Amino acid sequence: MMRIIVLISGNGSNLQAILDHCASGKIAGEVVGVISNKADAYGLVRAKDAGVATAILTQQQFASREEYDTSLLALMADYQPDLVVLAGFMRILSAQLVHHFAGRMLNIHPSLLPKYQGLHTHQRAIDAGDSEHGTSVHFVTEELDGGPVILQARVPIFEGDEADEVAARVQAQEHSIYPLVVRWFCEGRLQMMDGAVQLDGALLGPAGYACE
Repeated sequence: MMRIIVLISGNGSNLQAILDHCASGKIAGEVVGVISNKADAYGLVRAKDAGVATAILTQQQFASREEYDTSLLALMADYQPDLVVLAGFMRILSAQLVHHFAGRMLNIHPSLLPKYQGLHTHQRAIDAGDSEHGTSVHFVTEELDGGPVILQARVPIFEGDEADEVAARVQAQEHSIYPLVVRWFCEGRLQMMDGAVQLDGALLGPAGYACE
């Protein structure tokens, strides 16, 4: 069984999806720890309800970002994870931390990367007049939201949509594709090799796995 830790900052709905898939046996892994940089993150409640160990590490506890990242790396290492899952963790990670977990750290971003890296992706897609939007699961590298894409899901943008309506559509897809990618990793099917993604030994393109 793969040992998984999840880093959160908020509600933890993607965490819940992964916990549910682990509990049902769909993922050959176990969430052994959940770390939050926000003491009031509801995802901590979800973790405790599932019997998962939790830890809180806030920036206010440290004098600098460097001290925070050093302590975070040590805390993460204590769990001896095979896989690190970022699920709405609203911090930019240091190069040292990313290098330590290279090829073993996943993130989900609410856009069809490489479009709309960073924040406010749903509104930016609406403002640009896009007819579709989506979400991307990718390996984490030093470049913010720039690691190689593993899997994407697309949703329509309808005329008159507000950002929260698009967000709800996107989140529903996140809850499907993030556990699936975690499952692939735990089954040994997924790797990052030389800055690219391999699934079942096949090199994936810039948009990740796609099946018509």
